[in-house]
Amino acid sequence: MAAIANSLSLKHTLATRFPLTTTRTRLSSTSRTFHRCYASYANENREYVIVGGGNAAGYAARTFVEHGVADGRLCIVTKEAVAPYERPALTKAYLFPPDKNPARLPGFHTCVGSGGERQTPEWYKEKGIETLYEDPVENIDIEKQTLTTSSGKLLKYGSLIIATGCTSSRFPEKIGGNLDGVHYIRDIADADALVSSLEKAKKVVVVGGGYIGMEIAAAAVAWKLDTTIIFPDDHFLQRLFTPSLARRYEELYQKNGVKILKGASIKNLEASSNGNGRVAAVKLEDGSIVEADTVIIGIGAKPAVGPFERLGLNTDVGGIQVDGQFRTSIPGIFAVGDVAAFPLKIYNRVARVEHVDHARRSAQHCVKALLSAQTNTYDYLPYFYSRVFEYEGNTRKVWWQFFGDNAVGETVEIGNFDPKIATFWIESGKLKGVLLESGSAEEFQLLPELARKQPSIDKAKLESATSVEEALDIARRSLQAVV
Repeated sequence: MAAIANSLSLKHTLATRFPLTTTRTRLSSTSRTFHRCYASYANENREYVIVGGGNAAGYAARTFVEHGVADGRLCIVTKEAVAPYERPALTKAYLFPPDKNPARLPGFHTCVGSGGERQTPEWYKEKGIETLYEDPVENIDIEKQTLTTSSGKLLKYGSLIIATGCTSSRFPEKIGGNLDGVHYIRDIADADALVSSLEKAKKVVVVGGGYIGMEIAAAAVAWKLDTTIIFPDDHFLQRLFTPSLARRYEELYQKNGVKILKGASIKNLEASSNGNGRVAAVKLEDGSIVEADTVIIGIGAKPAVGPFERLGLNTDVGGIQVDGQFRTSIPGIFAVGDVAAFPLKIYNRVARVEHVDHARRSAQHCVKALLSAQTNTYDYLPYFYSRVFEYEGNTRKVWWQFFGDNAVGETVEIGNFDPKIATFWIESGKLKGVLLESGSAEEFQLLPELARKQPSIDKAKLESATSVEEALDIARRSLQAVV
């Protein structure tokens, strides 16, 4: 579940759009309006409110706790029925069949994904954090600093953090997007519904050749189902993989029994002729038919701005515009994670990143800026990864990581994929990005250093490397020349 969107370069400072008053000054005046009897919530005042129940909310809550201000002062409002969890699990181990040790809650509540304590519902209670489950925000009154939830609850906030993430892009109803057996996956309820379908399925079609599609297709064949993946692009993960690299992954999927239809456009999803309203086939634009009793749509996501459109949306990358401390143009309101359009400092452009690593880091940075004198700008290094075919009994498990920028320059590919392969992005003699498949822990640790320092590297020398290990050693030695 990952994506990055970029806007035009930042040719002028963002300071003109955002208040220059410090967070500390703003909070000192706001916090005086509250009384310290928050635990009972005799009134509807909340000092700090987080809207959203995903990864960002969980990591923000932990940061509030670390600063000693969560107890009786923090409220989380979410449409989810459960406490925040590590969302990447939903398209990976959660979809494994029962005999493949599938992931289940409470095993992947935040913050276990980064080695932290598991924050179960009991954890939030122990820390004095109020959580309003299955009650999403439907309206905001900026002047009165109030939120209205779907149940009609009115909350007055002092400082507000929007962590609503994204919603899945859907097929229109008129082409079968709402038929029974058609699935979209964004939360645990979606994943549960899909697992129920997979238990009865025979023929599965996965629509989309990106992260979601690749991860779901890999999980589906573990059920020993007839699995086809369909996408309009020329190859897998076109936004990141080179054609050569994609071909290696496509061959691996085919060896695992996945049928691949690339460069194909879907006309509509067809319902069963027996009138039960369940999907029966996928019809392509060329008239061909692919039978399916279960269809999973993984064609991307849209920022869940909901009632917060008034805060200022970015027209290029979508989402809510923020500065380097995740402040919106409205004092006291912040946005983090997938929904935030923020300055990507290292590449001097505005971006919106849909990735668990950014959700974690942006939430932590925002809360630290909110609660302390921290004034440094968020300096994020784009990072993506995926893990597929990791279930028990599979002899070829796949795990890759990418750091840096792949939208520039030319590439050098080293290795034969089995057991490992590396791709280097080079522009004007400088190393800009690196992708490594099946590396060791030490090799993976090298990638962010290379991508951030962008050392000068001899392309010809890199191309002459006879192994991934040799290529990484050349890249490692190039760091020594970086001042």
